[in-house]
Amino acid sequence: MAFLSDPISFIGNWLMTLLLGWGMTEAAATAVIKFIGAGVVGTFSLALVIFTIWLERKLYARIQDRLGPNRVGPWGIFQTFPDMIKIFTKEYITPDGADKIVYNLAPILAVMAVLLVWAVIPYAPTVVGTEVNVGVLYILAVSAIGTLSIILAGWSSNNKYALLGAFRTVSQLVAFEIPLVLSLLVPVLLAQSMGVNSIVRSQDVWFVVLSPLAALLFFLSSQAEIGRAPFDLLEAESELVAGYQTEYSGLKFGMFYVGEFLHAFTVSALTATLFFGGWRGPGAEQFPILGIAYFFVKTFIIYFFVIVLRITMPRVRIDHLLNFNWKFLTPVALVLLIATALVEKALQAVLPGLAVNPALVRALVHFGVNLLIALGTFAWLRRSSQRERPRVAEPRPTIVAPKTSLSDPSL
Repeated sequence: MAFLSDPISFIGNWLMTLLLGWGMTEAAATAVIKFIGAGVVGTFSLALVIFTIWLERKLYARIQDRLGPNRVGPWGIFQTFPDMIKIFTKEYITPDGADKIVYNLAPILAVMAVLLVWAVIPYAPTVVGTEVNVGVLYILAVSAIGTLSIILAGWSSNNKYALLGAFRTVSQLVAFEIPLVLSLLVPVLLAQSMGVNSIVRSQDVWFVVLSPLAALLFFLSSQAEIGRAPFDLLEAESELVAGYQTEYSGLKFGMFYVGEFLHAFTVSALTATLFFGGWRGPGAEQFPILGIAYFFVKTFIIYFFVIVLRITMPRVRIDHLLNFNWKFLTPVALVLLIATALVEKALQAVLPGLAVNPALVRALVHFGVNLLIALGTFAWLRRSSQRERPRVAEPRPTIVAPKTSLSDPSL
């Protein structure tokens, strides 16, 4: 029964007993189990990319009224494997003048940055790679490595298109870090903890109910952070050939590809963990295997919306994207963070004296504050558009080119 309800802990305890029986010290046995666990999580995450690539292609096809992969295996489910073999066997090309060490290191960092995030994501109450009391800070730190990998790839390739992609990385990804961090601080304030599992355990009411604006800001900023459409300006093929990936081929290009797909799923997992209760659900405390099921069901639902956003939205122009960040997302995130902090502090003083359900009152008050901020934002946007519309509607003066003649001596 213990195996059926919590197989991960059962296998971990069995391995610990086995290693201790072989004469290992407890510290050495723990290190070996952690190493095995890290290998399992990393292998599972990379194997998951094979499935998500097939899933995205099938969903794209359904949305666009196409068939998608349907030849290799049932429903085309094995199509990704020949694609992998093809990309493994392609020739590696290193451009002349490239910084070879940095050039070859960048794809590794792109995948490593995403895999490191999974170390602190709790799959169930007893299934988590590492309990870190500053897990949110850790996630932000290792996520920045992915941004660094794109900058290194563009700079080291000795290609102007790749360098322009790296410049856009600085202007886009670093800029969107600000509303991402501000929105991420909201669940930290609500849970009074930076530990990821502690945030999940604090969600007697999902934080998306308490602060839907924070969830929306985190989701939008995360999409810009991973550089997927409509925020794929780092690799805009119509403008930059392929951006920072221009000079990469074979498995090196494939590692960037894997990092992008895995990052999209990781963002969905983080959204589910921080705002949708993660592994929490009926019976999850008693049967951790149910917690794993709840976690992945929520993650795949959010991942579906990530795919829909990518397939339906056109690419945003770079200046519009940056204006959207600095003039809209960042101010709204700042107002929301300050309002959440003030309301939470006030509720901590008022709630102990109330005879009603404190969790319900807390949820209603925070939701009301989010609603007021949203209404105020819409009113501000409406006034701004009313002021801007006459200026845009003004007819522009017609510029008439001077007539010239081929006999003109000035030519």
